[in-house]
Amino acid sequence: MTGSTSMDQSKKAKGSGSESSPGNEAESSHSIEVDNSRSVLLKIATLYAERLMNDICLVVDGVEYPAHRLILCASSDVFQVMLMSPQWSESQESRVTLQETPQCAAIFSEFLRYFYTGQIRINYGVVLPILSLADKYNVKDLISLCINYMQSHIAVAATHGTLVSWLEYTLNCGHHDITQMCQNFVKWNFELVAKTPDFGNFELDVLVSLLHQSSLVIKDEMTLYECLESWLDLQVNRLRTQLSPAELEATLEQLVIAIMTPVRFPMMSPRQLAELLLSPLTKKYKEFFVDRMAIGMYFHSGQHERVKEVIRNEEDSALLFEPRLYTVDTCSSLLTIENFHSLPSYHTRTLVFSSHSYLAEYAGDRACEWVVDIYPKGVWFKKFYLIVWQGTVEVPERVIRSVRLSLTCREPPQNRESDMRVKVGVLFYGLQDGVEHIARVTEVIHRFSADDRVLNLDDLLPFEELNPQQGSVPSGTAISPLLVGPNKDMLKLHIVISPAD
Repeated sequence: MTGSTSMDQSKKAKGSGSESSPGNEAESSHSIEVDNSRSVLLKIATLYAERLMNDICLVVDGVEYPAHRLILCASSDVFQVMLMSPQWSESQESRVTLQETPQCAAIFSEFLRYFYTGQIRINYGVVLPILSLADKYNVKDLISLCINYMQSHIAVAATHGTLVSWLEYTLNCGHHDITQMCQNFVKWNFELVAKTPDFGNFELDVLVSLLHQSSLVIKDEMTLYECLESWLDLQVNRLRTQLSPAELEATLEQLVIAIMTPVRFPMMSPRQLAELLLSPLTKKYKEFFVDRMAIGMYFHSGQHERVKEVIRNEEDSALLFEPRLYTVDTCSSLLTIENFHSLPSYHTRTLVFSSHSYLAEYAGDRACEWVVDIYPKGVWFKKFYLIVWQGTVEVPERVIRSVRLSLTCREPPQNRESDMRVKVGVLFYGLQDGVEHIARVTEVIHRFSADDRVLNLDDLLPFEELNPQQGSVPSGTAISPLLVGPNKDMLKLHIVISPAD
């Protein structure tokens, strides 16, 4: 009987809770959500700014920073372990000395202030030490902020001489996405990066790894050689104060051999190889360079057996005979589309140019003519009728929302059993922080023949980024960072074609 009474009371209680009385409805209709978080944050920030109620002092490079264990532990996993785990001596101390690099020590105050305010000023000059501190103390939200900033400001880092340092640091710390973006920028804008003092900060192994890549964009192989001469000069200036003259000479010889071995001397013309003999660096290390230049002459004089011997006996030596993405006139042509915003949909721009049919000198100076059609605003196939043996078939119209490039070989091999293998590169320029640079690269190997004269490349750029729907961006706003020029209204690209046999 007692249990029945309790159950009835429980049901009544639940029923009364689900029913809303007039008083509750009135209370709900007049309630508001109050957000006074800014005021609360200001109070927390005041604790740091006025050094109130601190229970720990961090010492960095002799400078004291009064702080609060609660804030440090809430912001950083590392501080939480350091200050809360009994096995760490710091957990019992009220004064903790931290060892930081000079660059990190200089901005430690701003780093600590971020714990209290969530605010910090980031620019290309300080983002690396801020990221270094965020990594060291595992401040995850600040790590993300730094990485996002770096991804959006790679071009300005390159022009202000910090990009190589970004690359070296992120490569060592495992930030793979930003590392790849930095590597691509260096590969595609090597000459720009080589003109900055930061170029000398390239670690030897990282630079050699880049030099082995065929997707490196450069005017020609001689230009690459000259860039590496500059890198060597920067190493000499750095090492001169650290090594004795004898040690400097021995180290420099090792650097020359390591950095010049991936240079593709067969891709230089015989005239350029002859000019190299007059270079002071070549004269100083004559034995090494004569051997490398001889490989180039084997290639240009048609000594195929010697070339095969080199490929058999040297690691990665096959790459020596493979062209990079050379922007010299004999391998490429520039195409610009001005007034892009007013360009009609499905409009086509056409470029006709010639490139070398062979890289080796012995094959002669024959050229191949190409027709390039670029469709930056989609492709429209009109309706047509196809006559077949059963009758006539109507093929409906079709629209492809794609940035397409169509490449036609005007004079493919006439022998239907032969073909022509070429390397095609499409280099799109972009604008970031006012810096024009190569921003996107597409590279393919293709065989052209009498039966296969046309190569179509689709989705070279994000279509919606170049062609947003009407009204999706404010009037006068730049549509895409891939548009350059004074008015940010020009699509600019390089077409690179090199024989790949």
